[in-house]
Amino acid sequence: MARFNEGIPAPSVLIFDWHGTLVDTHDAMFSAMEEMLPQLEELGLVERLLPEDQCRTEDDARLVRYIRIFRRLHPRILAERRVSRTDIFNAIFGDDKDAKLIAHKAYNAAYRKCFGQVKPFQPGAYEYLSALKAMGIRLAVSTNRNREFLDKELKTVDEGRWQRLFDATVCADDVTEYKPDPEVILKAVEKLDLPADSRAWYVGDSYVDMLTAHRAGVSGVFYNGACWEQDRIESWFTKRDAPAAILDSFEDLLDLLALLEREHPEAFEQAPAEVRPRPFPPPERPEPRIEPDWHPAVVKLIRPAVVLFDWHATLVDTLDAMYHAVDDMLPDFHRLGLMDRMVAPEDSKTVEDARLVSYVREFARLHPKVKADRKISRTDIFEVLFGDNQEAKQVAHKAFNHHYRSHYGTVKAFEPRVRDVLNGLRGLGIQVGVITNRDREFFEHELAAVEGTGWSHLFDVDVCGDDTPLRKPHPDQLLLAVQKLDYPPDPSVWYVGDSTTDVIAAKRAGLTSVFFNGAQWDQGWLNKIFPGTHKHPDKPDVVVNDFSEFWALVLACEVGPP
Repeated sequence: MARFNEGIPAPSVLIFDWHGTLVDTHDAMFSAMEEMLPQLEELGLVERLLPEDQCRTEDDARLVRYIRIFRRLHPRILAERRVSRTDIFNAIFGDDKDAKLIAHKAYNAAYRKCFGQVKPFQPGAYEYLSALKAMGIRLAVSTNRNREFLDKELKTVDEGRWQRLFDATVCADDVTEYKPDPEVILKAVEKLDLPADSRAWYVGDSYVDMLTAHRAGVSGVFYNGACWEQDRIESWFTKRDAPAAILDSFEDLLDLLALLEREHPEAFEQAPAEVRPRPFPPPERPEPRIEPDWHPAVVKLIRPAVVLFDWHATLVDTLDAMYHAVDDMLPDFHRLGLMDRMVAPEDSKTVEDARLVSYVREFARLHPKVKADRKISRTDIFEVLFGDNQEAKQVAHKAFNHHYRSHYGTVKAFEPRVRDVLNGLRGLGIQVGVITNRDREFFEHELAAVEGTGWSHLFDVDVCGDDTPLRKPHPDQLLLAVQKLDYPPDPSVWYVGDSTTDVIAAKRAGLTSVFFNGAQWDQGWLNKIFPGTHKHPDKPDVVVNDFSEFWALVLACEVGPP
């Protein structure tokens, strides 16, 4: 149902955003984004990502964190398919125009390979636009899309019928700045010889579109084709930059214009009732992402006396160095005799594992998708490749360490408040430790380097990969840690880690397994990697998606019975 300000005037021109408002180009857009984001490091943009404490919303902060670590879009964005490339770049780079220009240029290079997949965003779009035209309303498009893409998509969508509908189009390369700079709207009204005032409506599907309209001095009309909840939309805007109207469909737009025509009969050449088409259905709500069901809100756990953490991809981000070392190491597998020691495809846990083994055996490198996802650790890679062959894994770990020596040193907290959580646990009287497959020479350097000051004082115990004969998923490291603390290995010891090997090690040691889902796997994937079968029985006791969920989980146990 349309929601609008009472003072909104009848429009002289409707200027539309393109993607997500008039057309759906999600397939091409997300394909281009998934190709472009892994290039952030070589583009020099990782260090220019907006600090999380400067992000506009908590969702934006999570997006920055996820892209910084994994160089790809958050799975919720991919599942919901509601946001645009412009929204993403504004969220992650803020006001850094130079960074956004570099990102847009790289995106355009990737989009050039994908574009052409375009369809009307809503059924009946052509009929509704034709009705607006018949009412005497001027129509225009103002978009961050480049001219080469818009012109091709205009010729393609609805078999080219839309080309005669628009009196003006303005693209990103027609102006000097991308939205939210208002030039893309101001140039459109200039082309039409109209004033930039409230009778010019800019219809768009995002916060950035409404901010652009506000800066241009025109009426912002929010097209809620993505079916955002009302409270969510209202949370984005202040009173100053709020849209003049919020519409869920083109039917809502015609309803609003009909209401304005009753108040101002002279506003249109033909009344909406005379030209409006039969009603078409509104856009469908996107399929929701399926969240994990091992949720902290429902699980019953024993209050922790000891919390042990994995290091890489749980407490800290060292993915760049890790993947560089894996790249360098895999070609050595021929010389080391490891190719013939990989598991047979039929012994792999999942089809995806079997494909990884086959790819490494054939090409001596990781599949590009595995590298793009950046979600699997060195230890998990070795588990997939070698299964229970401990000797082969030891050879592989030694080869990895040789190459890691050339890359390690840069280490960042996985989330900004990790240190606060560690201090908070200690404040509750809980002993805290680290268990890592990293060798001690690397771990101690990284422990001293993280956040510039180091975290050495935050841990009561640490156990590294070369402190025991066998590494995770064998339980030796966890058992050694609790032995050093003079504490029994029981469920009041929690082990928090991001990998299947962490879960297996915790369960074999008799501890509570907390799976840290920093990679944001959905329920379907978690069911696949933790099948709970006779051959693969180990499943986590609880799944947390970030440290705020983990902290809430600890506090929930703290207030419960001892």
